[in-house]
Amino acid sequence: MANEDWTVDRLHVALPHSASRQQLLQDVNLTPLEELPAVLEGWSRAAEQLEAARPLIETARRTALGGALPVELETRDVTADVMRDAEPRQGHGTGRGRGAA
Repeated sequence: MANEDWTVDRLHVALPHSASRQQLLQDVNLTPLEELPAVLEGWSRAAEQLEAARPLIETARRTALGGALPVELETRDVTADVMRDAEPRQGHGTGRGRGAA
């Protein structure tokens, strides 16, 4: 999907977890207007990566129900990558950093 096809709503739907959806909405609402295009570009890249991975995710899901994963489906914990990519979106002068209530 081309970047110009993304809307905030389509990004919201493309994200698989409520926490990431909430972060998207927080970013959209708290980011200064001049910084918003860059923030949305980051979210669209993340959504595109998820969309590209969807066939592998579905294969893994089907396989998990019936046995071992095929060798070509390498498992890798991407939590650190996601957290690193989310760093620029943390706290836009609101005093809300990671772990703040």
